[in-house]
Amino acid sequence: MNDLYVSHDYIAMNLRKAQNVDERRKMIESMSNILLSHIGEVLVDDVKQIHCENLVGAVSLPLGVAGPLKLKGQHHERDVLIPLATTEGALVASVSRGCKIISLAGGAVAQTEYIGPTRGPVFETKGIRESQAFIAFIRKHQDQLASCAEQTSSHLKLKEIETRRNGKYVYTRLIFDTDEAMGMNMVTIASDAVVSFLERHTEASCIAVAGNYDVDKKPAWLNFIKGRGRSCQAEVIIPQQLLKEHLKVSSRDLFKTVIAKCWGGSMMAGAMGYNAHFANIVAAFYAATGQDIAHVVEGSLGITSADVCENGDLYFSVYLPDIMLGTVGGGTKLKTQSEARSITGARNTEELAEVLTGAVLAGELSLLASITERTLGKAHKKLGR
Repeated sequence: MNDLYVSHDYIAMNLRKAQNVDERRKMIESMSNILLSHIGEVLVDDVKQIHCENLVGAVSLPLGVAGPLKLKGQHHERDVLIPLATTEGALVASVSRGCKIISLAGGAVAQTEYIGPTRGPVFETKGIRESQAFIAFIRKHQDQLASCAEQTSSHLKLKEIETRRNGKYVYTRLIFDTDEAMGMNMVTIASDAVVSFLERHTEASCIAVAGNYDVDKKPAWLNFIKGRGRSCQAEVIIPQQLLKEHLKVSSRDLFKTVIAKCWGGSMMAGAMGYNAHFANIVAAFYAATGQDIAHVVEGSLGITSADVCENGDLYFSVYLPDIMLGTVGGGTKLKTQSEARSITGARNTEELAEVLTGAVLAGELSLLASITERTLGKAHKKLGR
């Protein structure tokens, strides 16, 4: 057992001593008796700009482009291309097919609402009455708490503090505006400042700066109901003739699939995503554009809806209440991700979120049509192997 610990410490110490990424990679090669030549070749960024410890190189993901998609955003109408980094065959083709039918139908209407990232410190008091008094203190001093938070960054605002209590535990949900950044690092630093103020001026003690009332990188009804990051919606009305000609399905049959699968099947399973495959598109888009991929779990939340209009046309929409993304900070500055993001033509985070929402709409429409037509297996047999 001691030898194992010595070996572990020896490896960790030597990795830290390595002067650069090449030296560290060669050390791993020597220790493991393997060759990592491709991992070394893929790295194109200045290592000083990369936030990754014990860096040895990079991995590549195939990047495809779906579209064009006619998108009617909140401020202007445009045709967009959608970069998707994925190893799943048929995904880019499916989204492209959805883009084509949506564009032929006149385009997708997309709308986003900024909620903001959240952080949720949890505090301990002496009991129920002390918890109530602590919450009253927070409400009375929100301006001072906002000032503490905003001193940590000129790009951040503390919008609101929500509270819940359970006995001697008080759960807070700090809601921020982080401008064009996704902002979780910013809000954690700002939340630390808020916690310090509260501990100095009350008898409550913070147990965790992230107490899971955020709720960050986990599926939660709180985020579904109240939203987090950005709440996004997109819709399209597709003439029934276009559906039959290009997707080989009727409005009523596709509507029945949405009811039975996205709604009924999800309810029977106790699922929190009432959709076909939001996560597929969100993950591929996040990987391509430099987002924190772990937030795909939040992007999987949401509802796909459909209805048959009086004239037989199909109304189709998606609702994503919890989209965490940005255009500055984190992985967005990596060279390949920055280039991929430029493919969208998005000028800011709002427009980037609109592109993602339109892509999800297209992906949902195409997959559900394939399921309705019973060609899902055939498509994956052709493209997915």
